[in-house]
Amino acid sequence: MLDNPDEYYRHYYQYYRRRVAPKVDVRIVIAVTITVISMIQYFSWWSRYNSAIKYLASMPKYRIKAIDLAKKEGLLQENKKKRGKTKEELKEEEENAIRTIIESNADIRGGYSKPKITDILWIQLILSPWFLVQYILWHLRWIWKFIIKREEYGDDEKHYLIQRNLRVSQSQYDSIEAHERDEMFSKELWIRDKYVEYKKQKDEEMRIKLAESSKYRSYRRYMKNKGPGRMTFDED
Repeated sequence: MLDNPDEYYRHYYQYYRRRVAPKVDVRIVIAVTITVISMIQYFSWWSRYNSAIKYLASMPKYRIKAIDLAKKEGLLQENKKKRGKTKEELKEEEENAIRTIIESNADIRGGYSKPKITDILWIQLILSPWFLVQYILWHLRWIWKFIIKREEYGDDEKHYLIQRNLRVSQSQYDSIEAHERDEMFSKELWIRDKYVEYKKQKDEEMRIKLAESSKYRSYRRYMKNKGPGRMTFDED
């Protein structure tokens, strides 16, 4: 040790690092991390869903329909039965009835859809072997039916191919308006060549629409005359 003091301090450091270092099970750390992520996921999804319900309940056309349905279903009391209740109680009763009707009738899709317990990270990890088996079986079925046997596509398969051409997730495809999905289906956009032609047409329509937009024309003139904005500093 005296001949090589650096070795002495290195052994000294290694010894106390093992003695002082906290003994934490890595599995516990991973489990806690996944749990926290799952809780954040679930509560954020509920927050977005509640925001969507509140937005629909604030829109007059949905609110009026919800009140009519609530009266028909007996969720809102008649005038005779309202006696003895304060305005706050009647308002709360009406809001709860409207929310109940909207939740049971509104078709909310995409990122604001009602959260499912099976979508959180913990459940996804637990069910991942099952999902993997389903994924493999689905692709084997596809290869057997449509590549080897060359069968005709069904409606579900056609919608899947349209979704794949659009390069969107299932939830994003479901959130597209029904009439737009019907239009794409009627144009046979599961066929790649027809989809490419459809996309070119839509891009051209968007280009013309932007060209006719006064704000877009002003932006183009500004960029042509002055170019992109710059940040300068005055030298004192």
